[in-house]
Amino acid sequence: MIDFSQIQSPAYVIEEELLRKNLALIKSVQERAGVRIILAFKAFAMWKAFPVIKEYIGYSTASSPWEAQLAWEEMGSKAHTYSPAYTEKDFPVIRACSSHITFNSLSQFARFYPKTWDNPTKISCGLRINPEYSEVETDLYNPASPGSRLGIVRDELGNVLPEGVEGLHFHTLCESSSYALENTLKHVESKFGDFLPKIKWLNMGGGHLMTRKDYDIEHLIRLLQDFKKKYPNLEIILEPGSAFVWQTGVLVASVVDIVKNKGIQTAILDVSFTCHLPDCLEMPYQPVVRGAYQQPVEGKPAYRLGGNSCLSGDFMGDWSFDKPLQIGDKIIFEDMIHYTTVKTTMFNGIPHPDLCLWKQNQTLEIYRQFDYTDYKNRMS
Repeated sequence: MIDFSQIQSPAYVIEEELLRKNLALIKSVQERAGVRIILAFKAFAMWKAFPVIKEYIGYSTASSPWEAQLAWEEMGSKAHTYSPAYTEKDFPVIRACSSHITFNSLSQFARFYPKTWDNPTKISCGLRINPEYSEVETDLYNPASPGSRLGIVRDELGNVLPEGVEGLHFHTLCESSSYALENTLKHVESKFGDFLPKIKWLNMGGGHLMTRKDYDIEHLIRLLQDFKKKYPNLEIILEPGSAFVWQTGVLVASVVDIVKNKGIQTAILDVSFTCHLPDCLEMPYQPVVRGAYQQPVEGKPAYRLGGNSCLSGDFMGDWSFDKPLQIGDKIIFEDMIHYTTVKTTMFNGIPHPDLCLWKQNQTLEIYRQFDYTDYKNRMS
């Protein structure tokens, strides 16, 4: 249990014990199902925690040259790389730091696949397919929505895979269940099943939230085992991001001021929803605050929580607390490690929170603190 008296806000704090619990489960699924599960940097790229992750999982997926380089330098293994589009400028780094490269279109494959031929080590190349099916309800995160730029639909692919294609990749899930994967696989087989016996690997993308409490792990394992029996030629790859650090840490904030307007009390914090909790505004969703009620409760003090940027929409609400908030009180946002640390901005010159690990021996390790030079250098 984190001792918050040792934490100076604002700070993202990972709890090592919870991280290891998630990693042990993911490793167990990998071994029992006979698949490869790799870490998606787009959800979590705090590389100073990679030594812990590498005790359980040894590979990662990248979506850009910098992520691919991070995989090679800090995970110690080459990345499974996919990007909506590669450029002449970036591709040399992609090629040097990747074991697998997935192309988003036939034109990208034709343009860049020949550039992999003279690589010192062989690169396995594939195509991203779009099964035109997804159970993701938020359009912002639905890669199979009509007109999506992500992946090749069957009508565009034709009946023969280009020479050199060794794998196919789909990604249609977002914090989804194994049953959503099962439904998706039916559509993948319906539209692309004739290709599956002819390739070496199938990447089932991310969004497999296997560390969520109500996730049906046994169903996932059976589903993957049965799919492998049906296509014994395939190496199956899953690349979840959120699942690795789901409910493993918090964002610690403090109340800086309390303002009142038309009967609404807003506790202004030393963090920003815009800068530090962007998915709350993008989804949108109201995060869980430790010790608070997720909606106003009659007879208890209620507060809107406001960020410290000048953006008028930098707030969420409302929560109730057992007692009135005071300046200096800590506000603990639960489950704020995935898709936060990778998406923070310095809008308004607002500093990033510290990056920390609460270790199993009940001590705090501060991975990184930020100062004015970090902001100034970004603007130079």
